[in-house]
Amino acid sequence: MRTPITERLTEGVRTALANAGLPELETCLWEVPRQAEHGDYASNVAMTLARAARRPPRQIAELIVKHFPSLREVERVDVAGPGFLNVFLSPAWCTGALGEILEVGDAYGRGESERGRRVRLEFVSANPTGPLVIVSARAAAIGDSLARLLRAQGAQVTTEYYVNDAGTQFEALARSLEARVRQALGMPAELPVNGYPGEYLADLASEYLEEQRARGAEALEALEALVTEADERARLERFGRYAVSRIVEQQRRVLRDFGVEFDVWTSEQRDVRDLHLPEKVLEELAARKLTYEAEGALWFRSSALGEETGDDKDRVLRRSNGEVTYFAVDVAYHHYVKFRSADRVINLFGPDHHGYVPRMKAAMQALGHPPDAFEVLIVQLVTLLRDGQPVRMSKRRGEFVLMEELLEEVGRDAVRFTFLTRRHDSPLPFDLALATRQSAENPVYYVQYAHARIKSIDKQVAEQGIVVPPLGEVDLSPLRAGEELAIIKRLVQYPEVVKGAAHALEPHRLAYWLQELAGGFHPYYKTHRVIQDDRRLMHARLALCAGVGRVIRNGLELLGVSAPESM
Repeated sequence: MRTPITERLTEGVRTALANAGLPELETCLWEVPRQAEHGDYASNVAMTLARAARRPPRQIAELIVKHFPSLREVERVDVAGPGFLNVFLSPAWCTGALGEILEVGDAYGRGESERGRRVRLEFVSANPTGPLVIVSARAAAIGDSLARLLRAQGAQVTTEYYVNDAGTQFEALARSLEARVRQALGMPAELPVNGYPGEYLADLASEYLEEQRARGAEALEALEALVTEADERARLERFGRYAVSRIVEQQRRVLRDFGVEFDVWTSEQRDVRDLHLPEKVLEELAARKLTYEAEGALWFRSSALGEETGDDKDRVLRRSNGEVTYFAVDVAYHHYVKFRSADRVINLFGPDHHGYVPRMKAAMQALGHPPDAFEVLIVQLVTLLRDGQPVRMSKRRGEFVLMEELLEEVGRDAVRFTFLTRRHDSPLPFDLALATRQSAENPVYYVQYAHARIKSIDKQVAEQGIVVPPLGEVDLSPLRAGEELAIIKRLVQYPEVVKGAAHALEPHRLAYWLQELAGGFHPYYKTHRVIQDDRRLMHARLALCAGVGRVIRNGLELLGVSAPESM
């Protein structure tokens, strides 16, 4: 158990190939068959070696079986079909593995596959122009779980929220708040054409006005002077900074309620523009002969790297009016800020950023970063339903659903787990009724209830005064039923599920696996008495339940979901 089971099986295959005089193995992929008769693990390694070995796959598979070394983990290895290897685990080894799972405890499932990697992980990063919405909640659940998974595999992860507090959207926000403040003062004012019409800004303007009134007559006079100030830049800076600070403060609070705390909050204005990093990166790109001027603008030769990155157009870095583009700012931010403390940068973007990815990849490679150092995950949209029917929830505006409202109605655990039941790049239907239903149809309830059931068994044991030996001293050999061995074999898979989810950046793998584990435990609980007269069997089954509970708790923690002791 100290070495994942598939690594032990791969070692066995390598030994068999060497003993049979067959070509060396580069990789050996294992999968868990759906049908028990196909074994506990299966591999198509013989087929992948057919060309190099110049032999039929089945013949290679038979030679592997013939020369496969004796491993305490393996009962037998069979050949199936055109050359699949089917491995059956030893029941005696499985019960011993349960003992090691219990011994490892909280650390079970953690590994070192990402040790030494410094990862900068950015997610959510919603523009500070309004409250967080439902798609932000999905990005928060995915991003936070990815950070937990990567850390569980030894990576040094810095989570980051990037605040776009500069540029055209910042200016539109400032103008919108200014208009609302004017209206609150009884002055004529219209929202700008590209402004933000949400009622939340009217509330923010009222709060701002109340703050000034509370500070006294002088503050109120200063405010009235400000809205008539001829210096437009001063007005917009004042209103814009106030709006951003208050909206970001609200975003922090909602994210904290969701169980998400960022290591770093980066300001576009303070941490990038004020340090003149965009101008610096333009000089660096020019020194690499990757820029040219045309039509009065400065361009990046993105198409020169298009074959590798997929970007077939050159991109503007500085407009003809002398202003740097958002693309230039973002390139500087990634190159000088993100990669300064990381060798792997991962961004979670919304579906409207598909076209942005190739040009950023081109820029990062142009600046000397390896192709796989910069990754972008596109988080698809969420459709909100109630009993299968589309629903709008927002109390303030019908056009969007607030993350805060979703949390109030459904709760943190159900929201997080539901968002993690599908790949990030798949659209997600979120059914409010299902997420709050206490039944097997609700995936988070089904998994959490398995843990609560195990805790109820422990409570019954205590109430009945049953003396249970320390788990490390329990004889596990009575666990011979097929359902018991099937559960243990699933527990054995857990470290590799975590490792695979971290490597692929796919936390939904763990959520799905936990549902399968609960799906194996619930029927077992109903058909096999745990507390009974046969003390040896009872102690062994209590240990099995403890192992299931421990792994569920470990897995839910990596998803940021609680493991309740009663439900």
